[in-house]
Amino acid sequence: MSDGVDALKAGQRLAVIDILRGLIIVIMALDHVRRYTHISGFALDPMDFHVSNPILFAMRWSAHLCAPAFVFLAGVSAWLQYVRLPDIRRLSIFLLSRGVWLMVVEVTIVGLGWSFGWPVPVLLGILWAIGCSMIALAGLVYLPRKWVLIVGLVITLGHNLLDSIHASQLGMFGIVWNFLYEPRLFSLGGMPVLALSYSVLAWIGVIALGYGMGHIFLTPDRDRRLMLLGAGLLILFLTLRGGNFYGDPRPWAMQAHLEDSVMDFMNVQKYPPSLLYLCVTLGVVLLLAPWLERLPARLRRILGTFGAVPLMAYVAHLYIVHAVAIVAHLAMGKPLTGAFNSLYMSIKHPTALQGTDLPLWMVWVCWVIVIAVLYPVCRWWLGIKQRHKNWWLAYL
Repeated sequence: MSDGVDALKAGQRLAVIDILRGLIIVIMALDHVRRYTHISGFALDPMDFHVSNPILFAMRWSAHLCAPAFVFLAGVSAWLQYVRLPDIRRLSIFLLSRGVWLMVVEVTIVGLGWSFGWPVPVLLGILWAIGCSMIALAGLVYLPRKWVLIVGLVITLGHNLLDSIHASQLGMFGIVWNFLYEPRLFSLGGMPVLALSYSVLAWIGVIALGYGMGHIFLTPDRDRRLMLLGAGLLILFLTLRGGNFYGDPRPWAMQAHLEDSVMDFMNVQKYPPSLLYLCVTLGVVLLLAPWLERLPARLRRILGTFGAVPLMAYVAHLYIVHAVAIVAHLAMGKPLTGAFNSLYMSIKHPTALQGTDLPLWMVWVCWVIVIAVLYPVCRWWLGIKQRHKNWWLAYL
């Protein structure tokens, strides 16, 4: 462990975290390309086996890894930052200010990138969740690390006990419950003005888990411990899900076809994230991590570049995905309905987007183009951050 601590204090980064985060960014980009180019982005739910197929299901399910990985690694990174510079007050201030900044980016730059139009319905998505979680962690870090881990476990394991509580039961406090636990679309005069998809309570549990488990990434037997934890989470998922015991509000059932049964079994709730959703996604992420440093050097370098500048990668990829989707629609002779007011159209008038979808093979082509364009952007920004040590670059 001392070698890892010394490396951190010398300013080195943990390659496995950047590579893992980079892989998640690449997976996320595929899902977002699908949303803009394929019929499963607006007219059907790829997680519903009644209308989907195994390929679409797998594409969408793989993207389920993204949010838990981002939030968990945000917690791990906070712990590593404390190890690098053991000043709780400084860490708390950074988490608080960084969290507020991510929330501002979410409701401004990110919303415009999703929509390419104005006015933009406010979408409170993953950056909102990470920002709120960082603000909560800014207070939690004053507790010993083990107590932060316990808080994370209590929230993660127990929050599904709250499923029976609904905002409609809480009167004037209902909106607080929406932000904490029950996602909601807010409208004004029939117009969607705020889409709250990432209620934050469960995500606070995930970032606390990351912080509480961050020390594992500095231990000599890191890979073994990550694999044991990942396997344990998957066993817990299979046990609870198999018997419909606890951890997800939607039970599964055997279907007439095996592939339908598998899709129904794996279709766990993301909004808000159920215990079983977090078990299976974090389980896969933890099992993947030990193998990433065994990838070919060139692939590690590419993924590590994305993962070293995650905020730039996230914001830039939205604009690139949206622009590439527009070009692809023009190239395929498809109408640009919804191209410049995407959020509004997908929420309010999804049927108007019928006939604008592209074939699945075009989704893959567009994805490759997006990654090819995104990489030099991230490499350029990483170079700036490496050459300049201005304090404000830590927020970007």
